Amino acid sequence: MTEEIIIAGFGGQGVLSMGKILAYSGIMQDQEVSWMPSYGPEMRGGTANVAVILSDDRISSPILNEFDTAIILNQQSMDKFESMVKPGGLLLYDPNGITHHPERKDITIATIEGAKEASNLKNKKTFNMVVLGAFLKVHPIVKMDNVHKGLEKSLPERHHHMIPLNEEAIKVGMDKVQIIQNLKELV
Repeated sequence: MTEEIIIAGFGGQGVLSMGKILAYSGIMQDQEVSWMPSYGPEMRGGTANVAVILSDDRISSPILNEFDTAIILNQQSMDKFESMVKPGGLLLYDPNGITHHPERKDITIATIEGAKEASNLKNKKTFNMVVLGAFLKVHPIVKMDNVHKGLEKSLPERHHHMIPLNEEAIKVGMDKVQIIQNLKELV
């Protein structure tokens, strides 16, 4: 199994952290992992994305031109990456701020209102964990106990008291994700 993922949005949305937690979770499952971030000079407010590869085999290159999954958190990223999802792949997005929704018919499309759900949790920093939970519900590529270990590895120890809230946010994302178009049902 090899899963090639792009996570893209604005700086400050936790895009790189989400990718890092997925990467650490893959490491905990003895998978080969690549984590390659990309962001503009303005970290907060500029665009940021991270390519994550999880594989049971060696990864030949971290450079990708198409993805099995795209997790999209802003319109600029939708414009750039929607066409790069492989046919049969998954596009998960937060509709907040999206003006041109995906129109492809050859992929599974799911939404999660991550900003709204993070607000309901009274902590907007949980936004990325809500989105991660939605992804893991639709496509459970890593085990939840490994996600917990990934949180421990990626968060500085001074923030470990936030792990229970992050895990709650993941569960909320799993509960609230909506599949708009399920390719498996269309076939």
